[in-house]
Order: sequence, then structure tokens, then C-alpha cells
Amino acid sequence: MSVKLEGVELRRVAMPLVSPFRTSFGTQTARDVLLLRAVTSEGEGWGECVAMSDPLYSSEYVDATADVLRRFFLPALAASSEELQRHGANAVNAVLHRYKGHRMAKAAVEMAVLDAELRAEGRSWARELGAVHERVPSGVSVGIVDSIPQLLDVVGGYLDAGYVRIKLKIEPGWDVEPVRAVRERFGGDVPLQVDANTAYTLRDARHLAELDDFDLLLIEQPLEEEDILGHAELARLIRTPVCLDESIVSAQSAAAAISVGACSIINIKPGRVGGYLEAVRIHDVAVAHGLAVWCGGMVETGLGRAANAALAALPGFTLPGDISASDRFYEKDITAPLTISEGYMDVPDGPGLGVSPIPEVLDAVTTSSEWIAL
Repeated sequence: MSVKLEGVELRRVAMPLVSPFRTSFGTQTARDVLLLRAVTSEGEGWGECVAMSDPLYSSEYVDATADVLRRFFLPALAASSEELQRHGANAVNAVLHRYKGHRMAKAAVEMAVLDAELRAEGRSWARELGAVHERVPSGVSVGIVDSIPQLLDVVGGYLDAGYVRIKLKIEPGWDVEPVRAVRERFGGDVPLQVDANTAYTLRDARHLAELDDFDLLLIEQPLEEEDILGHAELARLIRTPVCLDESIVSAQSAAAAISVGACSIINIKPGRVGGYLEAVRIHDVAVAHGLAVWCGGMVETGLGRAANAALAALPGFTLPGDISASDRFYEKDITAPLTISEGYMDVPDGPGLGVSPIPEVLDAVTTSSEWIAL
């Protein structure tokens, strides 16, 4: 990287969802998004923080990520400007490593710096990460709804829209019967998986084994994120492949989970693991051990959605990810809409992320903006 990072804008935007998105840990009706605009001597780059408004999915939340960026991370990068200029985005993790946790904040600043670097050099996000595909299969995540008839209508709509894989959010009391209903209505040829978001315990193993009858691709994160050994035991008690999400926060934690048999599939979410460069390392660990991976979603705007599509184009991503179109969550995205065609999304191939916010749309949803000079 031959450009100098001059400052970062922290921009908060409010993005209403087209419909409520309910999971086992809560219901979202809007996203309070923290965006980062990294300004360099040669241009700018964009990062998106996937933290939610409340610490429900993880310990991070938007106000905390803004605070840690402002008070610690950005000053640390300013103090290491020469290292950052020499090594670019690859230096971000090294500079911030001494700070514990806050992986979503680290991921956002790494994303912004890497985007600025790649735009300045005319290189694409996909090429930088090692993508081998020009388009990726699109799956969709279906939240918990009020009734099974409503669920069947929602799933039918997504299948009509061309999505090639359906993921159902589940929780105690909303699991076996909804899955049974979807299988009976749409048949066994529809790739189907479920996501519990840590809602169960090992005591529920016998109940979760009832899902084995439905030929699911996987059950995602059934137990608490720290219960690696519990997942290993559950994997021995059920036939449905166990996939880890919240438990995987780094390549090191992925290797540990694999070594004890806690999973046979990994959902890689770049924001959760500290950035796209660490996400690639997790991909490499999984491939080396013969595990399938797929790219999960965090209700991203077009910025994060474009970056995820590029990540999902790496060779080890052999299962469809949550790479849904912009209109899955937003009536109007802050970038040009990302769409699917015949079940696939094209991977952006322009410089950097390949997409940028539309200024007037971004301004309309902005709730605050803060410039931090470096």
C-alpha cells in the first residue's frame, strides 16, 4: 500500500427492514449500521460493522464498536501509520492484536482500509481474497413467523424468486413441525437447513434427533457458543451434520473445534471472526481438514453483501451461503441493488468492493457522522 491513511469517518445509518426478522434471540425491524469511510491520499474505502444495536447475537453492539474505534483502534492505527503504509490492510490485525475481542469493530476498520487500498491499485476484492468463481449460489434465511401457513407462504415466495437453498430459524417450540411442514409442501429436493442460534442444550439431543428424518443439509449452532465439547457429543448423537457459527471466532478456534469433532461444516461470517483476511484463513483450515464452509449473513447493506459474495467465491465454499439479494431485507439499499438471477449472484469485479454508496441515498438514511483525523 503506497497511500497514507488520513482519517476515518464514522457514519451511522438507520435502515428499516422490509419485514421483521425474528430469531431465537430477538426480532429486528431495522438496522442501526455503523459504516466506516477510510480516506487516503489516493481516495477512499468503505467498511461495514455488522454489530447489532443490542448485545444479543454477540457481546458487541453498535455504540460499543463506535466507542472502541474512537478511543483505541483509530489512535493505535495513527500511531502506527508507517507500518500501515508499508503493509496496508495486512497490518491492521497486527496493530490491533493487543486489544482483546471487539472483532466486529476490527473487521470494519480492516474492511475500510483494504477497500481503499484495492481501489487505489485497481484490484478487486474477489481477486484479493482468492475467488475462483464469477457468481455464487444464493441462499436465504427465513426468520421465525407466527404460523406454519405463513411460513409456507414465505418459503414459497423465496423459492419462486429463485433462491437455491432455504434456511429456517428455529427455537424450542418452533422446530420439528415447521421443518416437517416445509418438507411436506416443497419436497425433499429443496436444499434445507436450520439455524438455532444457541437456543438448545445437550439435554435436547433426543428432540433434535427428530430432525434427522428430514434430510437437512445441517443444523447450525444448536448449543451455546462456548460448548464445543457439547457440540462434539451432539454430533455423535444425531445424523444431521452439525455446523458451527457463533463458536468460530478465529482460525485457531476453528482448528480446535474440528480436532474434537464438534462440527463437520463451518459458517464463516467475516465480521464475527475479525475480518475478511481471517475469514480466508478459516477457509484454508477447513479445506485442509476436508470440511465444507459457507458464508453467513448479518443483514448487511450492499457493501457487506458485495464483500460476502466475493468471499463465497473461494473454492472451499461448497454450500450456498446467505448471499441474498438486497431486496431480501431492504426496500432501498445504500448501493445499487445486488440481485440474483436463476439462483445466483454475480460477484462484483470492479476495484475494491466493486460497489459504492449512492450519496443521496446514504445521506437520506444517515443519523450521525463523525470525522476522525489520523
